[in-house]
Amino acid sequence: MSRPGRDDAPDRLYTLTGGRSRSGPDSPFDLVTLVLAECEPAPGMPSEHMAILRMAQAPIAVVEVSAELRLPVSITKILLSDLLAAGRVSARHPRRSALPDPDTLEQVLVGLRNL
Repeated sequence: MSRPGRDDAPDRLYTLTGGRSRSGPDSPFDLVTLVLAECEPAPGMPSEHMAILRMAQAPIAVVEVSAELRLPVSITKILLSDLLAAGRVSARHPRRSALPDPDTLEQVLVGLRNL
């Protein structure tokens, strides 16, 4: 069984990324980073960039973009970094739900046991 992106010709991936193998060290992207398009695709853009902008009309996780493009996550992060640098997408981490303090939960549990 082949994995997406694994059997792609290496020269295609090289061409997509301009020879880069990693996104920059200050890249904000990890697997769950949400990406949102800030503009519409423009004529003359690489097809992968256009596809990302179409997908990201609503927030979408990096891992989902990678799966839809059938590209390795590392390549997807490079493409997203290019779009972010151009101001075409924004990135943010999902909000964590506000969990109560563990001490408060412990106090509630003790109170319930005392009833």
